[in-house]
Amino acid sequence: MHAFDILGDPVRRRILELLADGERTSGAVTDVIRAEFGISQPAVSQHLRVLRDSGFASVRAVGTHRFYTVEPAPLREVDAWLDRFRRLWEQRLDALATELARGRRARRIPADGATRPAGSGTDADKSDPPPKGT
Repeated sequence: MHAFDILGDPVRRRILELLADGERTSGAVTDVIRAEFGISQPAVSQHLRVLRDSGFASVRAVGTHRFYTVEPAPLREVDAWLDRFRRLWEQRLDALATELARGRRARRIPADGATRPAGSGTDADKSDPPPKGT
């Protein structure tokens, strides 16, 4: 099965998200997936099996418990494939960062061109204290 066939299923993606936070028992994974997706325990077991058989997850037995973890190798392969497309959005993210920086600078430099440290208000921002007795 191709990596994107595995990752194309929302249940399997969610399982991988859970496992990315650390090793979990099959029971813990099943509880979350059943609550979120409303599928049966055998259906969750089948998704875990697909992840295990495709190399995205591994399992270790401790007594009657099965502990699942993410295997990074297939995810590195997906990342390598995505790398050729990364430049398409990184350029836009770089442009966004530039515009955000310009906006921050524009807020710090008033129209008169005098620079003020970030966070310092203008004289117009300061108000006189209220008169006594009010």
